[in-house]
Amino acid sequence: MVTSGPEVRIATGGVRGRTGDGVSVFLGIPFARPPLGDLRFAAPVRAEAWGGARDCVAFGPPPPQQSMLTDTPARDRAGESWLTVNVWTPSPGPAARLPVLVWIYGGAYRAGEAGDSVYDGTVLAREGGVVVVTLNYRVGMEGFAQIEGAPANRGLLDQVAALEWVRDNVAAFGGDPGRVTVFGESAGAGSIAALLAMPRAAGLFGRAVAQSVPGTFFSAPLAADIAAVLAGELGLRASVADLAAVAPERLVAATEAFNGKMLQYEDRWGPVARTVTPFSPVVDGDVLPRDPWAALAGGAAREVELVAGHNRDEYRLFMGMGRPPASWEERADELLRAFAPGIDYRAAFPGAGAEELCELVQSDWLFRMPSLRLAEAQAAGGGRAYVYELTWPSPAGGGELGACHALDVPLVFGNLGSGMARFFLGDPVPPGAAEVSADFRRAWTAFAAGEGPGWEAYEPGRRLVRLFDTPPSVEPYPEETSRRLWTAHRFGTLPLHA
Repeated sequence: MVTSGPEVRIATGGVRGRTGDGVSVFLGIPFARPPLGDLRFAAPVRAEAWGGARDCVAFGPPPPQQSMLTDTPARDRAGESWLTVNVWTPSPGPAARLPVLVWIYGGAYRAGEAGDSVYDGTVLAREGGVVVVTLNYRVGMEGFAQIEGAPANRGLLDQVAALEWVRDNVAAFGGDPGRVTVFGESAGAGSIAALLAMPRAAGLFGRAVAQSVPGTFFSAPLAADIAAVLAGELGLRASVADLAAVAPERLVAATEAFNGKMLQYEDRWGPVARTVTPFSPVVDGDVLPRDPWAALAGGAAREVELVAGHNRDEYRLFMGMGRPPASWEERADELLRAFAPGIDYRAAFPGAGAEELCELVQSDWLFRMPSLRLAEAQAAGGGRAYVYELTWPSPAGGGELGACHALDVPLVFGNLGSGMARFFLGDPVPPGAAEVSADFRRAWTAFAAGEGPGWEAYEPGRRLVRLFDTPPSVEPYPEETSRRLWTAHRFGTLPLHA
């Protein structure tokens, strides 16, 4: 038990943390009650108060999921208090009024946890003079399956509840509740796109950074059909009545076992069947009234400043997973038909081989074009948007990863020795990584402080973007060929094909 350390008082009681490396750290603070029993598949309910000072020096357990790239030991993965926040602050106490950065992790909406070492906020908080908050939210069936009798988008509602906790409590840690910036990558960026379109999240943050926004947002019929198939794997209906008594770990196992079977549903689910996850935010008309691109173009978040961008070689991370096809030419034909019907990639990229075409079309459909179009929608709706691209390629593994998906995460946090960083960067840390990392951190913390990220806002006529590289530069959007190919395509709600 911790007997000394920094203490602050929040709405639910006292919290006691620890100090080290120039910051005070408070871990595993509940922002909502455990979503079990009568609260299983329910909207989050605020945490109950406690007496005295609570020791907050260890991360709370992650939500139920299969382990992916994580540094969390197995012995720490058990427990029920999934919905917790963590705070790093260089100056606890209400007088500091520092900018606040709130991180929302990725993981394909089926995995992820704030306790991963790559998300440690020490470097950002200490060097950037900001308060860093990370949070857990429900993933997989618990958080995103469309279940009869349950609210949609429970994972998003968890994020809203955590942001409400930040609004009500971050001043005690030295943060300014009037200067909150959300930032996240992949599913975290998709969550941020959803939050920008959600009335429940209005006013909870004034700036947003969306790193590699996935283009997958489901219609309610599509989400319901996917959930029915998943529940059917257990011989059950996708309802609270049927699933509430099923152990979360059993639902995780059923989902993971199903991942290899998704392609057989391509006639009903379309390109979703070729992705790595059966989960995404649901445009249900209530929690999420409209898809983010339509909502932002209509001015739903024009008061929020937005940074949106992507990595140059997004899908290269996934290309090496699994067995290579017998014929890349045949695979390219399949993927071009599935993801870009009517778009002539072969003519647009005459020098590209079949394998490169597979990478390009999936990068564009899933991450690159949705991210760019989110910024364009924000500008069209009267808001301010900035665009970036990470073009610095990791030399790890002979350079095969390039500037791939998720390479930006350890760079943004500055945790270049974490498990995720070693996967992407190798060991020792390669030349250039520290420079690009420092550049990201300067941009994000300056943006959070209200100073802008360090380059011009995006304008459709000029399309200037920041390239994170060695050296960095500001240039016209470099993926112009892809941008033109997708001009007529509307990113929005993915339908069920009856």
